[in-house]
Amino acid sequence: MAGLAAFERLFAQEEAAIDLARACLLVAEDAYPGLDVDGYLGEIERLAARLRRRLGANLAPEERIVALNEFLFDQLGFCGNTEDYYDPRNSYLNEVLERRTGIPITLSVLYMELGQRIGLPLAGVSFPGHFLVRMPLRGGTLVLDPFSGGAPQSADELRQRLARAIPPGASGPLPLEAFLEPAGKRQILARLLRNLKAIYLAQRRPERLLQVLDRMRIVVPEAAVELRDRGLVYEQLECWGAALRDFRDYLERAPDAADAQEIRARALELARRLARMH
Repeated sequence: MAGLAAFERLFAQEEAAIDLARACLLVAEDAYPGLDVDGYLGEIERLAARLRRRLGANLAPEERIVALNEFLFDQLGFCGNTEDYYDPRNSYLNEVLERRTGIPITLSVLYMELGQRIGLPLAGVSFPGHFLVRMPLRGGTLVLDPFSGGAPQSADELRQRLARAIPPGASGPLPLEAFLEPAGKRQILARLLRNLKAIYLAQRRPERLLQVLDRMRIVVPEAAVELRDRGLVYEQLECWGAALRDFRDYLERAPDAADAQEIRARALELARRLARMH
């Protein structure tokens, strides 16, 4: 697979050394073979240089946020794709840069990449149902929504979002702070890949789904469910040996899973099929 070796090398590094934008662009190589990854990284650098030229000296963080929002959303016209949210192009950073539209997580990645280049300590927030960005400010935390032009989110707005994504049970309202922790780079890439996984599953595109799952196995190698799902895709593609290996590995990792009996039955049938072929 194009870029898979480079992707593995990237995620073999410590968290702090992972280049988030490069990782997102390497994911896009699956859909765009031969993608000029360095060229798009250079475009991000050029945008950041243009933005820096607009900034005065000694601007406060709030003023830098305003300048970033005006540059990215007002001048360049980046916006959330509300008309075709589940278009897979919204999940590929090269397409976001070209088309200037995307979904919350890809717009947030671009927002963070530019913000960090002008001295803003931005971090992602893997909020339920809608990826956001956060920044420490005056002893508190400023939460921003790049999908909506970098709009700041009040505590009430965040609680409303949380209630829509996870309706509170009998135990009362969920603690907002628990959902505003900064997301690590592996966590961000895993969420991006899960978005693509859901899209390609709905579109019934097993070849693309397999590419996504191969990358997911690098980002979160401990996730047994991704191993099972890759086995199911291999089975669909009639790659019986690969499917059997993934099913056996899944059962070894999760022998008491709710679907373990079903997967054992599938593995047994695949083993019989392979035996007949030899």
